[in-house]
Amino acid sequence: MRKMMIAALALLLASPLLYGQQKKGEKRKAAWVLEKSVDGILPGVDPMKVTGPIVTAGSSTVYPLSERIAERFKDEGYGGNITLDSIGSGAGFERFCAAGETDIANASRPIKPNEIESARKIGREPLEFRIGTDALAVVVNKQNSFIKNATKAELGLLFSSAKQWSDVNPSWPKRDIIRFIPGTDSGTFDYFVEEIYKKDKKLILGASNLQMSEDDNVLVQGIEGSPYAIGFFGYAYYQENKDKLSILSIEGITPTSTTVDKGTYPLARPLFIYSDAKIMRDKPQVAAFIDFYLTYVNEEIRKVGYFPADQTALKKAKQAWIAAMTGYY
Repeated sequence: MRKMMIAALALLLASPLLYGQQKKGEKRKAAWVLEKSVDGILPGVDPMKVTGPIVTAGSSTVYPLSERIAERFKDEGYGGNITLDSIGSGAGFERFCAAGETDIANASRPIKPNEIESARKIGREPLEFRIGTDALAVVVNKQNSFIKNATKAELGLLFSSAKQWSDVNPSWPKRDIIRFIPGTDSGTFDYFVEEIYKKDKKLILGASNLQMSEDDNVLVQGIEGSPYAIGFFGYAYYQENKDKLSILSIEGITPTSTTVDKGTYPLARPLFIYSDAKIMRDKPQVAAFIDFYLTYVNEEIRKVGYFPADQTALKKAKQAWIAAMTGYY
């Protein structure tokens, strides 16, 4: 009898392996997966069936877009908690790659090699998802009537060695230039420095009357306060405040959906979110949110004030999700 009981127990313990094991090539069905795909690539998501917290941080430029997607995710039934911090791309990568505190990093620049190495040291392999395009906006106070356009060379002077507007163009006022720019943790700062100063930060950081903040709303308020102020940030913040600010054309080109799509606007740049395949597999809520993000981003992005990514880039992001999650949904 004892031998029979042991044999029965062994069979019982083995049965999940014999009969419940996932067949090779067979996809697991997550509770939140809909029967039908919305876009023909990614599985559909039912937010009502997604559970668990999601932690994301990074770019202040990406923040309003991620915030809008998170709000839609909740409106459609997600009852969990999404932590979304606007701290700059660099600080966001620090939390994701070094501290390992977040599930998703928002970024207005590509991840750097040293950040990838940091992530690998804590067992993470950053996975890039292109979500849209920003036209970096260079803006002045609404009362400013003397500048409508700037060349890249003029921008280089306006944000570095020139002390007065007339130092850049003799027809402009002999008044001090008041500068408001993103902080050094910002991907917007990195992008501007790369495009205008070939990555040399010393020029811009040595400018007079320079005020920096990781909060783009602080920059907006500063530029509003002086007719001789100038600054730059993501296009969405101009859109939200265009009754108070004027945007400059750059090299004679105004940022529009056409000039951004064609790549003719000189300060157009990609926007990203980053995660990791293991995080997505261990935390299905993160995978579901990224799926939802990529599925609906083009329905929301223009409302926020940015521009859709090239269709090829967005498709590549969706295929990266599929590659990371095959067999786990």
